[in-house]
Amino acid sequence: MSNVQTNLTQTQAQLAQGKQIINVSDSPNQAATIQRLKSILSKQDSYQSSLDTIKARLQGEDTTLKSASDLLVRAKEIAVQGANDTLNPADRKSLGTELQALRDQLLSLANTRDSNGNYLFSGSRVKQPAFVETANGSPAYMGDQTHMNVRVGEQRSIPINRTGTDAFVTVARPDEQGHVTGVGFFKSLDDLISGLKNSNGNDIRRGAGEMDNLQQGVSLAQAQIGTNLNVVDQQTSVLEDTTLNLKTTLSSIEDLDYASAITKMNQQMMSLEAAQSSFAKVSQLNLFNYIK
Repeated sequence: MSNVQTNLTQTQAQLAQGKQIINVSDSPNQAATIQRLKSILSKQDSYQSSLDTIKARLQGEDTTLKSASDLLVRAKEIAVQGANDTLNPADRKSLGTELQALRDQLLSLANTRDSNGNYLFSGSRVKQPAFVETANGSPAYMGDQTHMNVRVGEQRSIPINRTGTDAFVTVARPDEQGHVTGVGFFKSLDDLISGLKNSNGNDIRRGAGEMDNLQQGVSLAQAQIGTNLNVVDQQTSVLEDTTLNLKTTLSSIEDLDYASAITKMNQQMMSLEAAQSSFAKVSQLNLFNYIK
């Protein structure tokens, strides 16, 4: 009767918690398997959290560069318009003023921060603005060239950042002797602005050509972001499938089959009642009744 009572208590505890294993000692091997599966699921949750963070950052970069691309389209239009010989110096100066406003907006976009306050385009120097105004020149890149990767699977990592020079590229500019030097994104814009305000045809025509390079740099960065976003979506799908399979396996090992457990409990209750009834009858017999 004691054994039946113990088994019934165990079944009732299982029903109360909805689990097959209440204590590790009930089935050490099964308990170890459950713990291992939970550990793997915890890793999957961590990977998914990383994917969510990466996706939000990439979407922020994509939105920023889309705005930059739109501004560069207008900058190109201004450069082409400024190169028109029919314009007078006052007209070109007016275009230069408009381009100055576009340049300032582009600088603001280049120094965009994410939801955590980190600069998107500073490489690993996320607490420092990517481009900083200099005392005697155009804004200079103050980030680094570090590309960081985040693990999103047992054997999969995804880039999480883009340096400022990856998107706001340096252009190659030949001098009068044919030597080529690298000119920063904002230096190119500032030289074009200066050319417009001073009605310098050579600087304006050169700037118009360089606008194509600046646009191409932003477009390539956008394409890379699109590729990375596709990878994030694919990896998210893989993680979802893996997590579903793991949870199904864990459920089959850990979760209780209520129908079977209730049937088992009813049988145990009947066995207990029978044992208690038999014990009650036996306990009422005395030695004289036994001899009779």
